[in-house]
Amino acid sequence: MHKIEWKISETLVPYEEALASMESRVAAIAEGSANELIWLLEHPPLYTAGTSADEADLVSPDKFPVYKAGRGGQYTYHGPGQRIAYVMLDLKKRGSDIRAFVQDLENWVIDVLAQYQIKGEKREGRVGVWVASGGSEDKIAAIGVRVRKWVSFHGISINVEPDLSHYSGIVPCGISEYGVTSLVDQGIPVTLPEFDAELRASFERIFLEDGTKGSIVP
Repeated sequence: MHKIEWKISETLVPYEEALASMESRVAAIAEGSANELIWLLEHPPLYTAGTSADEADLVSPDKFPVYKAGRGGQYTYHGPGQRIAYVMLDLKKRGSDIRAFVQDLENWVIDVLAQYQIKGEKREGRVGVWVASGGSEDKIAAIGVRVRKWVSFHGISINVEPDLSHYSGIVPCGISEYGVTSLVDQGIPVTLPEFDAELRASFERIFLEDGTKGSIVP
């Protein structure tokens, strides 16, 4: 039975600090000297560029700091009010199937949104989770992962209550014909501690069918 730790950062975590921490933890997981980890946090306002990012999609390069992320995908925004879950799991224990892992991440987001009566949906050719309303579609969660030695890092970001105007400096994920939304934008006020509890419960439903549990780490 493997152990998955949970860590929740109460203050904004600088992006470069988070990257360094993930790199170190992933290496330790790969060599078997550390437990798997789910890290819940927020970043200061910033943009990240995935490996497929097109510079033309960086509309306002001076609006916020821009970081190369190393994950898959294009440009995305991170900031206060957005719950980020960095997911460091040993995929060798889960079938060594990256595509199935990404689908599980999407299912995780969809399951937790359902607890708030929000119908999250997948779209062919568009990684992430979408909400359809009034004839339009808006993105509520982004997914971008990297895998090294079959250990995953980066993960998901879900818009709980971010400033959605901050997305105006980029073309999110290279898709200009759709907007972005959040739980609060959908009329669902929720605090991050409440949301974190639902995230964990949903994670256990989607990923831990064998009943294994992790421990929350301060």
